[in-house]
Amino acid sequence: MQVAALDRAFQALADPTRRALLSRLAKGPATVSELSAPFRMSQPAISRHLKVLEEAGLVATRIDGSRRPRSAVPERLREVRDWLGEIEATFETNYRRLDAVLREMEGKDDV
Repeated sequence: MQVAALDRAFQALADPTRRALLSRLAKGPATVSELSAPFRMSQPAISRHLKVLEEAGLVATRIDGSRRPRSAVPERLREVRDWLGEIEATFETNYRRLDAVLREMEGKDDV
């Protein structure tokens, strides 16, 4: 994933409302009116949040007559997950190295 796309994804996910919308869309497509129902927020406000998610590539809109259901874009979420996995793997490698050094140091103290 390109750095700019990753930045947009994380900026979009930084907002709790957008994360909640994406969680709902992970269950299946929904219209703005369906998405706005559980929130104390106007439909235009929900639409603005959805626009940010769409610009980040996390949500897509399909035109179905007069309806415009939104859905999550799993491919983009996988890219974010994969990037996080790479970071996690790096941390794990570093922790294993540190553990080995600490075990070696403990062994030298016993001498």
